Amino acid sequence: MDKEKYVAYVGTYTHGNSKGIHIYDVDMEEGILSERCEVKVSNSSYVTRSKNGKYLYSIEDEGVAVFAVDPAGNLERINRVSINGMRGCFLSLDQEGKYLYVAGYHDGKVTVVRTHPDGSLGDVMDGVFHRGLGSVAERNFRPHVNCVRPTPDNKYICAVDNGIDQVKLYSIDRWQNKLRLVDVLRCKRESGPRIIRFSANGRFAYLLFELSNEINVYSYDGEGKNPQFELLQTVSTLSDELDELHDAASGLALAPDGKHLFCSTAGDNSVAMYEVDEETGLLTKKLALPISGEYPKDLAIFPDCRHLAVANHESNTITTFTIDYEKNLLIQKGRPLHVETPNCITFSKVDA
Repeated sequence: MDKEKYVAYVGTYTHGNSKGIHIYDVDMEEGILSERCEVKVSNSSYVTRSKNGKYLYSIEDEGVAVFAVDPAGNLERINRVSINGMRGCFLSLDQEGKYLYVAGYHDGKVTVVRTHPDGSLGDVMDGVFHRGLGSVAERNFRPHVNCVRPTPDNKYICAVDNGIDQVKLYSIDRWQNKLRLVDVLRCKRESGPRIIRFSANGRFAYLLFELSNEINVYSYDGEGKNPQFELLQTVSTLSDELDELHDAASGLALAPDGKHLFCSTAGDNSVAMYEVDEETGLLTKKLALPISGEYPKDLAIFPDCRHLAVANHESNTITTFTIDYEKNLLIQKGRPLHVETPNCITFSKVDA
């Protein structure tokens, strides 16, 4: 692991001085980042890398851009396509790398974009606008798709709707090239589901709630006619539970080894760590500590699982920490890095 090299990609808004995607060299041993360069992308609200590691996808205003990744991790633009809607907030790929899924917070839309073997983006295969009324007035009672992620078996697509407190479950009708709604996972009213992630073995799902500041643990079974999610556990994300009105759970990350789950919470401005029982999927809360930043919008675990990076959107910083698993502590590494309005952070292995 120590000989392997990595870079970190950080997507930012560009209404200030930031140009788009910041590329950082990763010091794995020390757990620190050093900025290398910036790549122009208008309002990169989310980035994700292809399954084969050759391409990086980014939200770009009302579309999606794709870049070729060279052996050193530098980016070269390939092309861009419109998603026929408002700016997206989340990207993911199906397990075969054939489709790019885009979540639309502002217009409540799920979009499927074709990808080509040469890395270029194709046309929009399908797009579905969610309908329904939410229960939180500040969100105008409208659908807000915050996350779209395929199930580990690649059978279904989970569209997490923050506005109407639901996760809509789709399959792709490959004959008609359409999304087909197969089921709905209904959540507690005014809970605000935000992000879903699956365990390393694919048997469990972790759903983060922005408004209730909780994580729901579900078992997942895709063997039947429809996907089955059974609620197993609910845990708090907060460090003190004293200011729940102004707290908002924001980021969710699973450690590369699958043994720990981390989440960040704005308002509380903290990161919580949970130990994952690989047999049952259940979580044991180990810590919830401040991260010396405001609105920790996203977080990522270093590939060695020994360090943590947090993108603090409102304080325009990235803070990094050593994770002490024995003492259940986060130890800050150096001063915060300045970067304007960071939205997301992801690590990626490079060859040079």
